[in-house]
Amino acid sequence: MTALLQHPGYDEERLKGVAEKLPCREVQAEMLLSLMGQPHQYSYPSILIYGHRASGKSHVMHVLMKELELPHATVSCVECVSIALLFEQVLLSFFGCDAPSLLPRSPSLSDFVRVYRQQCSQSPAKQTRYIVMEKAELLRDTDASLLSALLRLQELVGDNVTVILLSEIAWDKFRPNTGCFEPLLLHFPDYSKSELQQILSQNVHSSYSAGFYSAYINILLGVFYSVCRDLRELRHLAALNFSKFCEPLAEGKVKETDTHKLWKHIEPHLKKAMQTVYLREVSSLQWEQMQQMEEEEAGALRGLSAHTHVELPYYSKFLLIAAYLASYNPARTDKRFFLKHHGKIRKTNFLKKNEKTSNHLLGPKPFPLDRLLAIFYSVVDSRVAPTASIFSQISSLVTLQLLAQVSHDDQLDAPKYKCAVSLDFICAISRTVNFDIVKYLYDFL
Repeated sequence: MTALLQHPGYDEERLKGVAEKLPCREVQAEMLLSLMGQPHQYSYPSILIYGHRASGKSHVMHVLMKELELPHATVSCVECVSIALLFEQVLLSFFGCDAPSLLPRSPSLSDFVRVYRQQCSQSPAKQTRYIVMEKAELLRDTDASLLSALLRLQELVGDNVTVILLSEIAWDKFRPNTGCFEPLLLHFPDYSKSELQQILSQNVHSSYSAGFYSAYINILLGVFYSVCRDLRELRHLAALNFSKFCEPLAEGKVKETDTHKLWKHIEPHLKKAMQTVYLREVSSLQWEQMQQMEEEEAGALRGLSAHTHVELPYYSKFLLIAAYLASYNPARTDKRFFLKHHGKIRKTNFLKKNEKTSNHLLGPKPFPLDRLLAIFYSVVDSRVAPTASIFSQISSLVTLQLLAQVSHDDQLDAPKYKCAVSLDFICAISRTVNFDIVKYLYDFL
């Protein structure tokens, strides 16, 4: 049952609407209203709200500002790539479209304070104005004086304005080394499992009962809660897999109350979906198409990982092929495989004692970046310039855990990598670009 928010100075009907839109965050909303005070009173100069990703910080602020009709400016520190954009957005939200034009081309903090004071004298605040800074931890990368000035902006501009910082990190790691005005702190804890169950169950499908959808959410959380507690990601997963959960019901094989049979049907599907949590490698429609392809080609693709069906960029496939060849072929065989006039060299002529064991049994060996690129330019079927795009695709393969970086991060001149995919995986990737990788593997000569 939704808790009722009560605070002097605000309409009870509006507070009731706020409580209905903030399930499991009524306590934090009540505390935030207490810190903000009544609309016509001076509020505290700055408040820091911190908590992990998807813990409701931005949602609570958006609902409070919109439902209570409080004058505010919401600024994303990701979008405001310069201080000028930040200043313009604040002035535009409070004083209209003419105020930002009063700033010089490259405004300083003093220019912003001067224009704000001028506009404030013409249209003084009738109630507290709020500046909501999303992703406020990025302010640490700007001018050192900006964060200190925002924390005491109320004093600088002489206006009833409060700056609310939303951050994913705690104040101890946020505080400038030079010292500053200390904001009030409000922590948003992670949602518990029961709270996630309550919130996700509200998105019930119109064709099914609330109890049926709640049972589905309970099954979903039983699988994913140990590895993912991000509300947005869980909501995405719930929408992605619900149609698969309902298949036996649509075919008339089970009833809504047959939870055990529905669980048996969806269990392997959910476990496979765990391999792509947070990656968002495919859209919902592509995921459904992938599942249909898997069912049609189950015999040919049995035993391969879910990553096999993820479509990589064209050159990323050749980079992965080159990495596999560099990991499983001895370095001195590159001349044999990738030069036209290498001469006839028999395998037995350069077999060493320690090379009699298959390289695939010994596992992948590390290789330097220059060797990877040399093999890549040899196997790719077109002329490719060594652009930044190629190097960024290597970083993407490392992020996807298809490559593993084995050298230290500070070793910039010669980073080393290892290929982290299986033979079946690389064969499947090679087939998509019509490349016969077996002909280039030393173990299969």
